[in-house]
Amino acid sequence: MDAELAVLAGTAGTTLVTLLTTEAWQRVSDGITSLWRRAEPQRAEAISAELEVTRTDLLAAREAGDTDTDGELGAEWQGRIRRLLLAHPQEAEALRTLLDELRPVTPDTPAVTQHATASGHARVYQAGRDQHIGPA
Repeated sequence: MDAELAVLAGTAGTTLVTLLTTEAWQRVSDGITSLWRRAEPQRAEAISAELEVTRTDLLAAREAGDTDTDGELGAEWQGRIRRLLLAHPQEAEALRTLLDELRPVTPDTPAVTQHATASGHARVYQAGRDQHIGPA
């Protein structure tokens, strides 16, 4: 598979998972399902159902404070989309178009923003994930 299609699948998987818990979720679901409907019509309904399950899983994970599920589900969808593009490379342009259409609703800012100021001999420790500070 050419590297460009692999990157496209990665972007699509991340975008899909990011937007499934926003107001744009139905547009995302319809767009991804339509890719399958054109390429593999026999799987379109199953893909639609899997998107619903993914959305439910994401909402439950976020409510429980689980930060790992987003990445796991993004990787799953990246794999599905990559395999679709391998079998049907002609769908790459439709996927690019969908991602372009979704760009205005994709958050430009990260979910967490950190700011810190230290002066004198102060120290600031920040982490986007787990942080363990122990004896040196």
